[in-house]
Amino acid sequence: MAFRQAAWIALYLVLVLTPQALLFLGEVPPGRDFWWNFSMALGFAGMAMMGVQFALTARIRPMTSPFGVDIIYLFHRYLAWIALALVAAHFGILWLWYEESLGPTINPFAADWELTAGRAALLLFGLAVVTSEWRKLLRLEYGLWRYLHVVLATLGFGAAVAHIIGIGYFTASPMNRTLWLLATLSWLVLLVWVRLVKPMRQTREPWRVVEVRPGRNDVWTIAIEPDGHAGLRRFLPGQFAWLTLRNSPFGLREHPFTIASAPESLPRLEFGIKELGDFTSRIGEVRPGDPAWIDAPYGVFSIDRQKAAEGIVGIVGGVGITPMLSMLRSLAARGDRRPVWLFYGNKGWEDVAYREELEALRARLDLHLIHILEDPPEGWKGETGFVTREVLERHLPPEPRPHLHCFLCGPTPMTAAAEQALLGMGIPARQIQTEIFELA
Repeated sequence: MAFRQAAWIALYLVLVLTPQALLFLGEVPPGRDFWWNFSMALGFAGMAMMGVQFALTARIRPMTSPFGVDIIYLFHRYLAWIALALVAAHFGILWLWYEESLGPTINPFAADWELTAGRAALLLFGLAVVTSEWRKLLRLEYGLWRYLHVVLATLGFGAAVAHIIGIGYFTASPMNRTLWLLATLSWLVLLVWVRLVKPMRQTREPWRVVEVRPGRNDVWTIAIEPDGHAGLRRFLPGQFAWLTLRNSPFGLREHPFTIASAPESLPRLEFGIKELGDFTSRIGEVRPGDPAWIDAPYGVFSIDRQKAAEGIVGIVGGVGITPMLSMLRSLAARGDRRPVWLFYGNKGWEDVAYREELEALRARLDLHLIHILEDPPEGWKGETGFVTREVLERHLPPEPRPHLHCFLCGPTPMTAAAEQALLGMGIPARQIQTEIFELA
């Protein structure tokens, strides 16, 4: 696993650095100093990183499997800021020390087209990053943001390519121009694959909603079954799917949700979805018979990837119970009697989703179920407050604990505190796995 991760990181560096290395190893135009060429290098590096961003969101299984899609998307998010900073620094150096190279005016109707294209690319990339980072603050509906993000990124990329070829500083030679055009073509192929080919393949395997069931804490259970095909052949308990409900798979309305059912229940799939965001606030409007589409399975958050673990610890909050529910259902179906400690944090007792089923699973599993309530009812004798080291110490077996594998899923403050507590208890970091709660 570590080797595969290192190989993909090395490939990323090759993709980012090779274009500019080849350009600079070629014929470098004379008469320019270090800072000028450094500015050019920053621009090429930023552009290459922006291009590879398309690959990071293409959900290429060999690339996502060593890390998990959630980590890849987090990587995509932070690298976008770095790429934007590189492109902005490229422009900033020219503005501060080589202002004459930017032309006599910034008026797009009077400036040279290739210079205007570069400024447009910087603006479009900046808007793509800012509207993604502060989508909720800007009150951008998820579906609208998806469309906007694709349009801004694609137009920005096209403007940047036009700028580079139009300027021609390092791309004047046929070899260098061909190299950059080939790189551009490969990134466009990725875009076509993600936005056209993959949705087209989904249309050949439609699904139908067969059950819609309300639950506590505004968590709805949505069950789907394949419509005229065999469905998924397999998935690992705890993995997730990109789910589209009541819309075309071409419509950029897909959302990532954990598959809450066990693989043993195939071909039926169940999802636990909380009324919370733009789309999920209307989840109660879904009806049996509605069309559904999935792109699945994804994720590394699974007991099946930790078969050597002698004991399992789950620390979850709210709707973060869904991946653990899938794992518990699968353990019960298999008759697996490995001990499980489940710490489940909620606001109040009536907020505990799947409460009755969890109690029933205790009879089929070696399950130690610990509810932790922020606002407990009168007479409550269980744990209160938040997940702390003291709470974990009271319920987990005494040291040594190297045989336990810990799965964390819930709000970031909760998982961060739990991770620090587990590390302080001597559990190695390699045996603590956190599912990122939100991808967008």
